[in-house]
Amino acid sequence: QVQLVESGGGLVQAGGSLRLSCAASGNIFSIRTMGWYRQAPGNQRELVAAITTGGPTNYADSVQGRFTISRDNAKNTVYLQMNSLKPEDTAVYYCNADLKPRRWGVFSNYWGQGTQVTVSS
Repeated sequence: QVQLVESGGGLVQAGGSLRLSCAASGNIFSIRTMGWYRQAPGNQRELVAAITTGGPTNYADSVQGRFTISRDNAKNTVYLQMNSLKPEDTAVYYCNADLKPRRWGVFSNYWGQGTQVTVSS
């Protein structure tokens, strides 16, 4: 089975930085897109940033220029460097991976358990 394990969340003051990590483990044959989503209380889960195997990235307008997504394909790990954090960035951040567990399987979405990011004003 596949597991996505996030780390790096916490409490930070506005203007500060945090770095999230997410490592995928288990039966993994291939990973296409990896990304980060977030969900604040009362809000829907939204895409923060995503990165494909080859490197092209996609960011939400609200984090463009402040957050940077990267990945280490050899380690099946994706990172999210978050700078100039704002109180409105407070949310549970979820790692997502579009991957195929077996050579003859299909690509499916997998989620991590989430990590809390809290930005104080």
